[in-house]
Amino acid sequence: MSSIVKLPVIEATPTCFEDFGQVIEASSDGDEFGPRDAQLDLTRGIPRFYIMHLEDRQFEFSKITHHANVTQCLGSIGGHVWYLGVAKASIVDPNEINSDVSKKVVQSHCGHFYVPPIPSDVSIFRISGPKFLKLHRGTWHAGPLFESKTMDFYNLELSNTNVVDHTTHDFAKKDGVVFSFDG
Repeated sequence: MSSIVKLPVIEATPTCFEDFGQVIEASSDGDEFGPRDAQLDLTRGIPRFYIMHLEDRQFEFSKITHHANVTQCLGSIGGHVWYLGVAKASIVDPNEINSDVSKKVVQSHCGHFYVPPIPSDVSIFRISGPKFLKLHRGTWHAGPLFESKTMDFYNLELSNTNVVDHTTHDFAKKDGVVFSFDG
């Protein structure tokens, strides 16, 4: 049986989300590219930009996923409120594995190496209004989660992300923990 860990909700702002990625907000038409724009890495495959339809995404999760080959962008169509559980990227360069780290390092079925997240690494962010999130390559994420029955999201990743670059950690199985929060 898993313990329930209730997380406090943090409003996503560019400053508080910077360890996990970027919060991208509207800018004036004609502005030149700069640090407030999504800093994308789509170099490892063919980009895929699509509308993702999701249903029944309650305010509880135990699995968290990362993508080692791409920065991912997510945003709700219509600027509706949604939530994302996150933990910092923990991908490890195999050339930098030393004896201190090697005990914790796991090789993904996708081929890369990482240190599994621990429950205290997890935060939940609230995203509201006309903005989207750009996740750093390797950022662990659970969601999007939302209160309504269904919601549609813009999603930018690679064409094969969900086939060849999808590593999941199950906190219920590995740590005996399920996360919840109040919206």
